[in-house]
Amino acid sequence: MIVNFCSLLYSSLKNGVAMMMSLRTAPSLPLIFLLVIHNVFSKNGLGVNYRHSHICALKNSSVIMSCTYTYPTRYKIKKVFWTKNPVHGEEPPDLSDDPEYSQRLQYLGDEQKNCTIRLSHVTQKDSQMYYFRFITDKPELQVESPETVKEGHNVSLTCKSSCDLTDRATFIWYRNSQPLTERRDRNNQLLLQSVRREDAGRYSCGVQGHNHYLKSSDVQLNVTYPPKESLVEVSPSGEIVEGDSVTLICSSDSKPSCRNQLV
Repeated sequence: MIVNFCSLLYSSLKNGVAMMMSLRTAPSLPLIFLLVIHNVFSKNGLGVNYRHSHICALKNSSVIMSCTYTYPTRYKIKKVFWTKNPVHGEEPPDLSDDPEYSQRLQYLGDEQKNCTIRLSHVTQKDSQMYYFRFITDKPELQVESPETVKEGHNVSLTCKSSCDLTDRATFIWYRNSQPLTERRDRNNQLLLQSVRREDAGRYSCGVQGHNHYLKSSDVQLNVTYPPKESLVEVSPSGEIVEGDSVTLICSSDSKPSCRNQLV
């Protein structure tokens, strides 16, 4: 049986750039046909370039998907892989680890700039959505925030991305891994007004897009406040008679800790 494949391009960044190809079958055509719509680049110098816009092959033959990718020299590549059928909220699988692909997929490039692969013995089951992804050592999302803020002051946290996000991206904020349900919008800034000590914690942000969900690492925000509720403790406790030795302990709630003095 002869299989026809058509592919569409979808971009996704994971500290890098990804390319997707949608492959679908149509029997009765003499060739397997792959179509790549366009290349993907970001303003940060991250990008994927595809050599061919059309690729044809016969069933049981090999298909070569030619591509190169670029990234700034200050970045280091941690991982490169091809995957298929992205699922929202899940990490995409590496086809090299898939038993159905591991023996048929071969990297032809150096995996540093050249992401070209060969897929051998193509069949109708290969009618999937494929894309290339590379991961760098630079975080995809990052929260910019001051380390400390005084109680009662305002503070702004910014969710920054290493790539160009579409207008449809939705930002979600978290404190101590719990979502701030009231902060789910298309604004990449979180404004905390009249900060309270309860606002201290680990903040992170997430971006929900068309097919993927991305989340940043945590950033600690500390809230400083002056001494409150000073207490004096007497040790030992109980009845004290003249001539006994006692210790007076003065404590107060403050951040940073303050030096107490008895007067």
